[in-house]
Amino acid sequence: MSAGASLNRSMLAKLVVVAALMFGFGWALIPLYRAICEITGINILTGKNPQAAAKAENTQIDTSRQVVVEFDANRQGPWRFKPHRRHLSVHPGELVRVDYDLTNLESRAMAGQAIPSFAPQLAGQYFEKLECFCFDQQILAAGETRQFPVVFFIDPELPRDVTQITLSYTFFEVPAATATAPAPAAKGKS
Repeated sequence: MSAGASLNRSMLAKLVVVAALMFGFGWALIPLYRAICEITGINILTGKNPQAAAKAENTQIDTSRQVVVEFDANRQGPWRFKPHRRHLSVHPGELVRVDYDLTNLESRAMAGQAIPSFAPQLAGQYFEKLECFCFDQQILAAGETRQFPVVFFIDPELPRDVTQITLSYTFFEVPAATATAPAPAAKGKS
C-alpha cells in the first residue's frame, strides 16, 4: 500500500468522524433548545392546562388589589397582529377576555403559531389561560382577518409585589403546516 493511499484512508476516517459529530450536534440541538427555553421561560409552546377551568371555578377574586396587564403583539412575517386593548387593570382571580386581530397579508393561505412570553418571567406561573389561539396553529386564507380571544385569570397566589404583567405574543409562519393543511374557505373579514 502506498503512502498516498494511507493518507487518503486517514483523511476519510477523519471526515467520517467530523460528519458524525456534526450530525450528532444537529440532532441534539432540538432538545437542547427546548431545555434552554424552559429554563429561561421564553418561546415555550403553550398547551392548555386541563386544571385551569376547575381552578377558575374555585378561585376567589381578590378585590383588595389590582394588577395591570399589558398586551403586546409581535410578528415574524407578513401578518398584521394587534390586541384590541393595550393594557387592562384586573383583580387576581377575575376572569378576563381580551381579543387580538390577525390578518394574513399574503396572497396565499398561511399557517402560523403564536408563542407567548411573560414579564416578569415569574408571572407565567400565575397566568392561567382557559382559551387561547396560542394553543394551536392557525390557518388563514389569503387576505383573511380573524379575531382571536384570550380568556384568562391571574392566580390570587401571585406575589403581592408583582403589580404589572406583560403578556407578549410573537406570531410567526409555520411553512410546513401551510403546505400540508387544506386551504380554509375564504371568509373575508369577520
